[in-house]
Amino acid sequence: MEPKKNIETVERESLMLVLEEFTQEQDKHSKSINDLVSAVNSLTDKVKDFEGKLDKPKSVTVSTDTRPIQAIVRKGIIDMKLAAASQPKNVIRKFQLLLFPEQDVKLFYKIVFGRWFLWLAVMLFLTNSYKWGIHWNDNQKEIKIQRLENDRLSRAWNYLYDSQGRKIKQVMDSAYIKAGN
Repeated sequence: MEPKKNIETVERESLMLVLEEFTQEQDKHSKSINDLVSAVNSLTDKVKDFEGKLDKPKSVTVSTDTRPIQAIVRKGIIDMKLAAASQPKNVIRKFQLLLFPEQDVKLFYKIVFGRWFLWLAVMLFLTNSYKWGIHWNDNQKEIKIQRLENDRLSRAWNYLYDSQGRKIKQVMDSAYIKAGN
């Protein structure tokens, strides 16, 4: 029986040790949970206090009289105007010949490329139109002169053909046929 008692005692002791460890762990867990609950409660209280402060802001009213400062500034401006008016002004004359402007470069190029090129294209068109017109007129004169010459030759041929005899007409017909080939 003694071994049974021994086993029971060992089991009891081990069971007691296990229970003590569980109770210690349970105490630790409950303590940490209580700490977390107290931390959450304190943070909740702080947030509520902060929200209360945000809902009721303190009004700050500052009333300052700026009239003396405005008077001092006005007096200073008047003094500066008088000082500037009383000093002699230097007149600087600057004579320069610039190919490109010092200021407003974009405006300059806008004018140059926008207007000058347009006028240049118009002038080029007009010049070429004038040259073409002169050339066309010269060609028309040349055509008219050639027509007059051909008419004159045709009238001379017809006159000679009508006024001559039969032998000359045969010679003229053969010449006309040879010239056509």
